[in-house]
This record gives sequence, structure tokens and C-alpha cells, in this order.
Amino acid sequence: MDDNELAVEVREAVSRLARRLRQERPPHELGLTSLSALSRLYRLGPASPSALAAAENVQPQSMTRALATLTERGLVVREPHPTDGRQTLVTITDAGRAVLEQDRSQRDAWLADVIADRLTPIEQEFLRAAAKLLEVLAT
Repeated sequence: MDDNELAVEVREAVSRLARRLRQERPPHELGLTSLSALSRLYRLGPASPSALAAAENVQPQSMTRALATLTERGLVVREPHPTDGRQTLVTITDAGRAVLEQDRSQRDAWLADVIADRLTPIEQEFLRAAAKLLEVLAT
């Protein structure tokens, strides 16, 4: 198998796994843009709406709609920017953290069960090594 064939095989497998993990999400009715923004705020802390849009590679209008939904549900709050009165900062709330933690724990539980049920201990060790390699490729 040449490098290009390997690349196609890895891309397809990762894409199928990502789709399957999305199917395991609990029913919270948040779109991917909203969930991704919430996750970024969880990991990196407060950000301006424009910084979030740029980081998520979406149009500012799309991020504005996503943030309106998140704010309405009490998952984020908007606060004045400490040094620039023209801007606001968006911060995740405890309720937002809880939504993310539920989302992640449900998907993690599904994946852990599948790994335990379908893979031998040796295959699980190979998967552990592959996960580290995938992380290298992602950075």
C-alpha cells in the first residue's frame, strides 16, 4: 500500500468513526457550530464572538446565531470586554459545562464498550498506539 492509499484509508476510517460518534450524542438539539464553540470556550476560556468565528472557521453571522442559542439556553454568558468597550467576551456557564460533559461521557461510554466488545487486548494496544499517532497527525 502506498502513502496515498494509506491516507485515503485513514481518512475514510476517521470520518466513519466521527459520524458514528455524532450519532451517539445525547438529544440536546445543539448544532455542530454551537457545540464546537461551547467546547472551545470550555478548553480555552472566554473569547470574543469574532475570535470564536475565526477559530471555528465560520461566518460571523453563523457564530452570532449559535451564540444566541447558547445564551438563550443559559450555556454561555456575554460580558463586557475588560479593555475594549466595543466588544464582549463569551464565557461558558456551569450549565454549558454540564452539557459538554454529558455529551462527552455518553460518547466515551459507547466507544469504550465497542472497544471492549470488538477488540482483543492486543488490538486494544495497537489502537492505543494508533491514537497517539493520530494525535501527531492532527497537530
